[in-house]
Amino acid sequence: MTIDMAQFHQVFFEESFEGLEIMESGLLDMDHGVVDDEVINSIFRAAHSIKGGSGTFGFNEVSEFTHVVETLLDEMRDGTREVTTEAVAALLGSVDVIRNLLVAARDGAEVDEILVKAKYDDLQGMLGATSSEQEQPSVVAQAPPSDPSDPTTLGWHIVFTPLDHLCRTGNDPLRIIRELSGLGELQVGVDISGIPELSKMEPETCYMSWDMRLKGDVPRADVDEVFDWVEDDCDLVVMPILSDEELQQPETNAAGIEEAIEQPLVERRQEGRRKEERRSPLDRRGSDRRAGASMIGSSSIRVDIEKVDSLINMVGELVITQSMLSLVGEDFTMDRIDRLLDGLDQLERHTRDLQESVMLIRMLPISFAFNRFPRMVHDLGVKLGKQVELNMSGESTEVDKTVIEKIGDPLVHLVRNSLDHGIELPQQRLAAGKPETGNIELNAMHKGGNIIIEIRDDGKGLVVEHILEKAIEQGIASPDQEYSDQQVYEFIFQPGFSTTNSVSETSGRGVGMDVVRRNINELGGSIVIDSETGEGTVFTIRLPLTLAILDGQIISVGSETYIMPLVSIIESFQIRPEMVNMVAGKGETVKLRDEYIPIIRLHEIFGIKDAKTVDLCSGLLVVVEGDGRRSGLFVDDLIGQQQVVIKSLEDNYQQIDGISGATILGDGSVALILDVPGIFHLASGRELNGDYAAERADQLADSAVGSGDYV
Repeated sequence: MTIDMAQFHQVFFEESFEGLEIMESGLLDMDHGVVDDEVINSIFRAAHSIKGGSGTFGFNEVSEFTHVVETLLDEMRDGTREVTTEAVAALLGSVDVIRNLLVAARDGAEVDEILVKAKYDDLQGMLGATSSEQEQPSVVAQAPPSDPSDPTTLGWHIVFTPLDHLCRTGNDPLRIIRELSGLGELQVGVDISGIPELSKMEPETCYMSWDMRLKGDVPRADVDEVFDWVEDDCDLVVMPILSDEELQQPETNAAGIEEAIEQPLVERRQEGRRKEERRSPLDRRGSDRRAGASMIGSSSIRVDIEKVDSLINMVGELVITQSMLSLVGEDFTMDRIDRLLDGLDQLERHTRDLQESVMLIRMLPISFAFNRFPRMVHDLGVKLGKQVELNMSGESTEVDKTVIEKIGDPLVHLVRNSLDHGIELPQQRLAAGKPETGNIELNAMHKGGNIIIEIRDDGKGLVVEHILEKAIEQGIASPDQEYSDQQVYEFIFQPGFSTTNSVSETSGRGVGMDVVRRNINELGGSIVIDSETGEGTVFTIRLPLTLAILDGQIISVGSETYIMPLVSIIESFQIRPEMVNMVAGKGETVKLRDEYIPIIRLHEIFGIKDAKTVDLCSGLLVVVEGDGRRSGLFVDDLIGQQQVVIKSLEDNYQQIDGISGATILGDGSVALILDVPGIFHLASGRELNGDYAAERADQLADSAVGSGDYV
């Protein structure tokens, strides 16, 4: 039976990408001139696994390139090559090439052969002419070397005994045997004496060993290269065959040649287990992430078995409750009403638990979004001539997979801005009395049912006067109006705004910050800036934990029902006549604690003709915040709070301004979910249209609220 290896490709690619992250992280942590055994071994193992897996699945370009990288790492590992800035830079560039090769292999795309060859030649140049001698792997109990050109050598006698954990490292003994058979005529004997009875067998443990004879004029180096992938995961004896009798000798039980091994087999297996326990934190981090919930591709998730077990348990409880309710419903009489109510309570509780369990499956650590930044900060710092240290905290904070996928680009832009605009050059920092190495912090935490992400730097901060001057120059601020610091910071998010006079590769075109805010708004989040000149800047992003469920306030306007996200609501109250004013540039406003807040009448924005209240003093005002500004939404009534499941309007109908989605309420009716920034945009367009302000002033003058001030 032929096994379709393509079914394993997805797992291979994602584990390879995880391995590249381990390599990249380890290389960035390496101290130049010092070889840290744990770090270099974890990097080597990651490269080793990628090479072995790519060879198994036939991705030869990946395997061949990674082999050269592995050789360079091996020289660092055994101390024959010093860890230098040039070597680390070359290896980081090689990680990029391997990533591109893997992406091309996964997507069936073309490979940039010129780039691959250039990096390959660079690595070969670093290895030098003697590299081929250094590639010889050291094997356990290796017999004295024999000259491959010796005419008396007829082949090789190979005893291959995998350690228990070999299969758990992603290696396949049969693949190794197939590789050997490609070198010459191979005679194979297998020892199955170590296989236990079925009830005691562990599926991932290797119990067999092989006694093989390879006939032909095969260089010893070629044999060693086949086992190079598993040198730390097996006992290996390779001896030259010098006579025809040895070639014809019956296969022996591999357990009978333990004397040929310097360490007893039992001790070697114990040493193998000890190696597994001594794996570096970087190795364990990779394994832990693979064991837990992790994102693999854009359309699938690998889930911790504990989360699956919890979900199955919840479904079981739900089935039991359903069966109980079915029995209660048979020949129902009023004396069963208590049992019915108990069953409904259980159903509600189990449904809620089931919902939480399902949502946990989609939750992934924010480290999936953070992992790209150490490399990015390193490379950009070198390019800009700045010394920067990146500190990350809260990487284990879990958030919905969709949020992680969509927050990546905004975070990249903000971190680049902090490095480019915030952090000063070393000489400038020293002149300002700061350490020459700047600091950027990337923090994540849960707070109030949301996730908070902070991008903090200790750079020069934002200069309010400079930003305001540029905003006036570009016509987005009035020279006659006074602005608070927060209002000035808001100009940064205007399309096309830039404080940089020159355009560089990283900034100056005024493209990006408006997109950052738009992307964050689309996630139902918000972004706030706090800065102190000369001390630094903090960008604070608030996001929902999931995009599938929303805590909302149900409001009514006429016969329509809407859902207002609770995270957007500041407060709600009933207006008194003296609170209403007309303010130049803002239109109809309400004065609340010395602040004039614009009023938006939802029934006018959405064209609702049967609104129950038109007089401001008869309805309610809900103060909401979005895009860094506040407004009051005038509604008929507040019905209650409810957690709702979000349904996409764009997928099922079309995109509508001011509406972010829809949900189905308990009575089966559909309620639209309001998009606060979108409503602000609709209201701004309405105010700019015709004589809206004059019309509203006339209405106010004729109504009971006309006693309000006009400013």
